[in-house]
Amino acid sequence: MLTAGPGKKVGVYVAEDQQYHGAAAYTAILDFLFFHGVSGATVTRGIAGFGADHHLHTTRLVDLSVNLPVKVEFIETAAKVDELLSKLHEMVGTGLIEMHDTTIVKPAEKKQKRSPSEGPPLKREGKAKMMRIYIGESDKWNDKPLHEAIVNGLRAHDIAGVTVYRGILGYGANRRIHKDARLSLSHDRPILLSIVDTEEKLQAFMPILDQMVQQGLVVLSNVDVIKYTHNYQKAERRQETEV
Repeated sequence: MLTAGPGKKVGVYVAEDQQYHGAAAYTAILDFLFFHGVSGATVTRGIAGFGADHHLHTTRLVDLSVNLPVKVEFIETAAKVDELLSKLHEMVGTGLIEMHDTTIVKPAEKKQKRSPSEGPPLKREGKAKMMRIYIGESDKWNDKPLHEAIVNGLRAHDIAGVTVYRGILGYGANRRIHKDARLSLSHDRPILLSIVDTEEKLQAFMPILDQMVQQGLVVLSNVDVIKYTHNYQKAERRQETEV
C-alpha cells in the first residue's frame, strides 16, 4: 500500500499488436501488475509515434495499422519496483521501460467498505409489473431510433429502469426474418426493451407508448421483485450523478 513519501514512476512502452504468451503485451503487463499488488496502473493509447525501428505509426483514416504505441504507467515504492523489474524486462520484449524518482504527496484511498455495525444486506420483496416491448432496430420516432426514444421517455417519466437487448434472430407480424449477420448490411435486427416498475407507473406511460410504437408488441406480466440494498430507506431509486 502506498504512503506519502518518495516513490518511483514507471512507464512501460509497447506496440499495440505486440504479444506476450498469446495475449496483448499491454494487457499481460496490466494483469501482472494487478496480481502482484501494485497500487494502480493506467494504460494509454497513442495516436502517433515511432520506436527503435524508426517506423511511423499513426491513427490516420488512410492507415489501417493497429500497431500504435501503448503506455502502461504506474507509481510504486522503490522496493516494489525492484521486485517487479526483472519480469517486466522479459514481458516488454522490444519495448521500452523508463523510470524516475517522484514524490507521493497524497496516495489514493480505497472506498470505505460497509462497517460490520450496518448488519447484513436488507432484503425487500414485493409485487410489480414487467413490461416487454418488441420492436425493430430500424424503427424510428421523430427521426431517431425508436428504442432510444422510448428509453428517454421512460427516464423522463421516472420509470425505475429499462434494459435494451439486441436480438440475433427473429420475426414479427410481417413474418419477415430479422437476423444479425456479419456480412449483412441490414440494420433491422429485433430489439427488446425490458422494464420493471409498479403497474400504475407503467399504465400511465402507455398512452405515450401508443403514439410511439406503430408496429410492435407490448407485453405486461406480473413479477415478484427481490431487491438487496444497504440503504433503501434513504434512496428508493438509484441516484444518478452527471458530470
